Amino acid sequence: MYNFQEKVVLITGASRGIGLAIAKKFAKDKAKLALNDIPQAQEELKKVVEEFRKQGIEAKYFLADISKYEEVEKMMGQIQKEFGRLDVLVNNAGTIADRTLAKMTKEEWQKVIDVNLTGVFHCTKLALPLLIPNQGKIVSISSVVGERGNFGQTNYAASKAGILGFTKSLAKELGRFGVRVNAVCPGLIETRMIETMPEQVRETAKRLTCLGRFGKPEEVANVVAFLASDESSFVTGATIDITGGLAL
Repeated sequence: MYNFQEKVVLITGASRGIGLAIAKKFAKDKAKLALNDIPQAQEELKKVVEEFRKQGIEAKYFLADISKYEEVEKMMGQIQKEFGRLDVLVNNAGTIADRTLAKMTKEEWQKVIDVNLTGVFHCTKLALPLLIPNQGKIVSISSVVGERGNFGQTNYAASKAGILGFTKSLAKELGRFGVRVNAVCPGLIETRMIETMPEQVRETAKRLTCLGRFGKPEEVANVVAFLASDESSFVTGATIDITGGLAL
C-alpha cells in the first residue's frame, strides 16, 4: 500500500476496465479521485463515484472527450476549482477501430489517433500548470502493440508507439521541475475487449504468454500506483511491460 493521502489523482477513461481498476487502487491508498470519461459514459461513471463516496473516498467525476482541446481545458478548470491541486495524471482513456490498412478509412485512422495520442497531449499539456507546482507524476497507458505492432492495428499501434516517444521526450523536459513521466505497456488484460475474442484466439494468446494466462486490470493498476508513488522516486522516462512475458 502506498500513501496518497491528500493527493489528487486524475484518471481518464475511468468508468470501467483498467481505468476503474486504477481508480480503485488509488482509492485504497487514500487518494482523492478526479475521474474522467466521455459524456456517453456519464451514468456508468456516476455510479462509480457514488460507490467510492459510500466508502468515504472523496471522488468527483468530470465529463470530457479528451480528443477535444476545449473540453479538456474546461475539465482542468473544474478540477482546479473543486480540488485546488493535481498531483497525479493517469492517461488511460483509449479507443480502437481495428482494420487492415488497405481497408481502413481515414475516419478510423483519425479517431484512434485523436483519442489515444492527441488526447494524451491535450490532458498532459493542460494539466502541467497544476502538476508542476506539486512535482507531480504522469503515467500514460501505452500497449505492447505500440512496441511490437499487431495485424489489423496500424492506427492503434501508431498511437501507442507515439505515447512512448512522448513520454521519453517529456521526461527530459520536466525533470528539472521534479516531475516524473512514465508509461506502462499492458499485454492481454481481462477486459471487455478480451471477452469478445473467439475462444481459439484466446487460447493461442495464452500459449504465447509465459505465465499462461491473461493479466488482471488490478495488476496494471499496481504498477501505475508504483510509478506515481515515492517508491519510484528515481524512475522517469521509463516504459514498463505488463505482459506476463507475451511473445518473449
